Amino acid sequence: MALAARPDGYEIDTDPTRVDVDLLHRWLSTDAYWAMGRGKDVVERSIAGSLNFALYAPGGAMVAFTRAITDRATYAYLCDVYVDRAIRGTGLGTWLVGTAVEHLRALGCRRLMLATADAHGLYAKFGFTPLTKPNDWMQIRAET
Repeated sequence: MALAARPDGYEIDTDPTRVDVDLLHRWLSTDAYWAMGRGKDVVERSIAGSLNFALYAPGGAMVAFTRAITDRATYAYLCDVYVDRAIRGTGLGTWLVGTAVEHLRALGCRRLMLATADAHGLYAKFGFTPLTKPNDWMQIRAET
């Protein structure tokens, strides 16, 4: 059963078995600046370890995707937001992100994080802001 559906037949589902892994791998590894060259095995493991939100067209084809790394209780990191180039600018990607944020908040997640180089305006619509205390955050970053 879909998490959300629109009258025009588009739907969002969290079922990881519905994700078109080959398509998602192609999108991420060839067209997503943050995941260029990502291996299919990594995509498969990331799906298995995440709460996935896939957007499907009326005929069932996957047209957008995002996932959350989350404990499903307090925290979620939204990542791998990708919208097929053919439907960009239609509002469907905004619907996908909004649905994911609403779902994560309904689970009780009080802190939602993401990283983006180019879509700050989109995410601001949902309440995302720059870190208020960036010096409180630390990371280990493995360069590829």
